[in-house]
Amino acid sequence: MNELAVFENNLIEDKFGEECGVFGMIDPDGGDVASSIYYGLFALQHRGQESCGIAVSDTEGVKGNFKCYKDMGLLNEAFAPEMLDKLKGNIGVGHVRYSTAGSSVRENAQPLVINYVKGILGMAHNGNLINANKLREELAYTGAIFQTTIDSEVIAYLIARERLYSTSVEEAVMHTMRKIKGAYSLVIMSPRKLIGARDPYGFRPLCIGKRDNTYILASETCALDTIGAEYVRDVLPGEVVTISHEGVIESDTSMCIKKEEQARCVFEYIYFARPDTYIDGVSVYNSRILAGKFLAIDSPVEADIVVGVPESGNCAAMGYAAQSGLPYAQAFVKNGYVGRTFIKPGQKSRESSVRVKLNALKEVVKDKRIIMIDDSIVRGTTSDRIVRMLRDAGAKEVHMRVSSPPFLYPCYFGTDVPARDQLIAYNRSIEEIRNIIGADSLAYLKEERLHEIADNLGICKGCFNGVYPMDPPEDDIRGEFDK
Repeated sequence: MNELAVFENNLIEDKFGEECGVFGMIDPDGGDVASSIYYGLFALQHRGQESCGIAVSDTEGVKGNFKCYKDMGLLNEAFAPEMLDKLKGNIGVGHVRYSTAGSSVRENAQPLVINYVKGILGMAHNGNLINANKLREELAYTGAIFQTTIDSEVIAYLIARERLYSTSVEEAVMHTMRKIKGAYSLVIMSPRKLIGARDPYGFRPLCIGKRDNTYILASETCALDTIGAEYVRDVLPGEVVTISHEGVIESDTSMCIKKEEQARCVFEYIYFARPDTYIDGVSVYNSRILAGKFLAIDSPVEADIVVGVPESGNCAAMGYAAQSGLPYAQAFVKNGYVGRTFIKPGQKSRESSVRVKLNALKEVVKDKRIIMIDDSIVRGTTSDRIVRMLRDAGAKEVHMRVSSPPFLYPCYFGTDVPARDQLIAYNRSIEEIRNIIGADSLAYLKEERLHEIADNLGICKGCFNGVYPMDPPEDDIRGEFDK
């Protein structure tokens, strides 16, 4: 993805992209699920704004009669009411997509629907495989013809192939999990079953919900809340759950690993997930509040007010204010109507992009010493503009605090952390970064605090310290095959 596309897809922020979101639903009583899937995906829209799609079927109807619609853009752009009305069926899967790299085209939208000798499958995937190149090449040499450039299709082909020698779809999923390496949360529908699977490290979240007799699989618990479903539990890292059209849940945990070896993406707690979500029993909101409190404890500074960079910096700013005793204030007005493609090529347009999205409240910041909290600094191209914006609005001092450690290494597991030479913290001291962004002081969350904000669950810190839970690929595949 070129630099301009990065700016566009991240709403002109110096951020990495949100993750994809997956959602699945099965109603043993025969009710249509497309509308509920739509609203569930709506709650997950923050995880992907490039494309979206829904596939449905009828468990009591003709096997293989799948209906699928997907398109580019946001859900409310892609789905007209009459389109949802056409998606009749009591089982379905949905997806919202953000690509870490590669083509943002309709062909790469999900869910994927595959016809094969044993029938038909629909699948939605969140994550990134590190052995996608090798698997794709092996499949191609045995006759597979790929229609997309996403590694999700590799997973779907492997499941279809394994199904030829398995007694059930869920067994084929388990065999596939033994071949693929990397991050994945999968929601799969066969004509009669809904299946959820999570990689053994638990990089990406996946939970189970229930509404009356209907069962749901979703990336985040906030999607369950949106459709009035109750949270049942999280899918365990390494677990495969199967929900039949009779409403019976079966579980296979043979791929699960020791808890101390698990490696959830810590940025789900810092940035990706919605604050009203719980991931593996841990409140995302509380994690961010705690990160702010730790910043106040470890990196205090004299100031008048604490502010957050909307939206993901707000909770940490509240935590900092609560711990420090300083007042929390809203210093920015955010334009909620900025489209994904309003930016035009050219440096002049880019320079105005931050002000199009954010504007400082002069009445709040004038003559104030400000502590500004953000969740991360990637390239630094946005942080310097926001600092300058506060100074232009009359701030006397701007002290920046970041609720994550500095990025020093790329990510290979689905987070759009770029190559090292694009990271502002690479080969630079904190003082050098402070000087580049123009802040009066700068401090990051200490790496040892990450386990505390995740309630001591197993987490991945590879983008901060270069220690990954599995060996990264020798060749950087992020620009070739994405989710």
